[in-house]
Amino acid sequence: MDESNVVKIFDTTLRDGEQAPGFSMNPEEKLLLAQQLARLGVDTIEAGFAASSPGDFESVRDIGHALKGPRVVSLCRTRFEDIDAAAEALKGSHNWGLHVVIASSPLHMKYKLMMDPDDVLQSSVKAVERMRSFTDSAEFSAEDATRSEPEYLVKLFSEVIAAGATIINVPDTVGYTTPGEMYELVDRLMNEVKDIDKVTVSVHCHNDLGMAVANALAAVRAGARQVECTVNGIGERAGNASMEEVAMALKTRQQFFNLHTHINTEQIMPTSRLLSQITGQVVQPNKAIVGANAFAHESGIHQDGVLKNPLTYEIMTPESVGIKSNNIVLGKHSGRTALADRLKNLGYEFSRNELGKIFQDFKRLADAKKVVYDEDLEALVTQGAVEDNGRYKLRSISVQTGTHTVPTATVEMEVDGQVVREANFGDGPVDAALNTIKAITQTQCNLTGYKVNAITGGTDAQGEVTVTIEGDGKHATGRGTDLDIIVASAKAYVNALNRLAHINQHVAGV
Repeated sequence: MDESNVVKIFDTTLRDGEQAPGFSMNPEEKLLLAQQLARLGVDTIEAGFAASSPGDFESVRDIGHALKGPRVVSLCRTRFEDIDAAAEALKGSHNWGLHVVIASSPLHMKYKLMMDPDDVLQSSVKAVERMRSFTDSAEFSAEDATRSEPEYLVKLFSEVIAAGATIINVPDTVGYTTPGEMYELVDRLMNEVKDIDKVTVSVHCHNDLGMAVANALAAVRAGARQVECTVNGIGERAGNASMEEVAMALKTRQQFFNLHTHINTEQIMPTSRLLSQITGQVVQPNKAIVGANAFAHESGIHQDGVLKNPLTYEIMTPESVGIKSNNIVLGKHSGRTALADRLKNLGYEFSRNELGKIFQDFKRLADAKKVVYDEDLEALVTQGAVEDNGRYKLRSISVQTGTHTVPTATVEMEVDGQVVREANFGDGPVDAALNTIKAITQTQCNLTGYKVNAITGGTDAQGEVTVTIEGDGKHATGRGTDLDIIVASAKAYVNALNRLAHINQHVAGV
């Protein structure tokens, strides 16, 4: 592979993506996703904002020390305490760097920072020098660059490169620009910024007007060689440039761009599904590359064409992004080796101890539903991280209900390590179960969303429940799976409570 024609993928799912409502992840879930991002082949993982909270510090540290492939970075403001905290979290990691950001547009400098341009420039230079005292990988981002004055950007980037920045990033922070404007801006920077040929030029595009991927690709054509993006395009407001769309655009139109990435595209779908499993947020069916309809054909004319030659209506194969044609895989007589092999085909690899726990859960599920599908296995992969972490743990649940019976639930839980058992009533069995959990945890949150989905077809399908709760103006989403929909509902509610507790302890990043 010609490295001179490589566009590096900087994945910020764990930082910018996690800041979006409903996408909060605990440290164990972040590490699980980071390991999958490494298998996917991203060049850089932005693991979080180490200075924002003790939880983010620990998560950045754990990811940095666990991964041996991608560079792991932490976001910082230009404050020295931010940079020092990030360096402390990552020091000793195999491959790491720092990423500092400060706003550069007149609007942001005046109303958000309350700083004049010279102060921003001085702060930027000092921050880059501070980063370089810890690491040779120092990225500088000019927030709201596409609404900044180009002359000021040229001066700012020239100064930070002189101070030691190795990557300069041009963010379209509010998704305001268009592909033509992005091309012109990056082209101007490539021609006017001093020593820009000695650094990597990066872009970070938001999707407020639906042009994030188009803007990122326009910047690439102008000379940018790093794209900051997220799995499934998640992120603040309307999200970020979608990693899978950027990677597959460069691969599918390789003759046009004459560029490529290090992405193992067959890991795209497993990564997308893992994120959905962890967060409980399902990708919309018409989403490019990873949506349920991306390779579906209902029109008779389309079906006829695809059967004769798939290229008539498919510009890439389902297999190229990791979609397998046969989903029926394992049953109750299958062994540990077969399970490990199928999980590996789905993109997951585990230690012997980790596989042992999944195998036990698999056997219980196979005994109950006979045939285990890929989607069932993906649920098993994530259910440990979803169910077993946090201050609340569900131990058991029993529900009495019927035509002439008042629905009653008896629930046993661990609350901060203490076992609590209680019973309560409800308008139905699910209501009774959630009322009892609410009484045990002594929480005052409101249930604002409740959704049930069958993971696979058939009457023995596992039920997947997603709930959204609200407390003190904060929202959290929880997910639970089980053959019993009432148990799945209880698991989802407990998961949401744990997420809300995590959010209340977490200071939002910049």
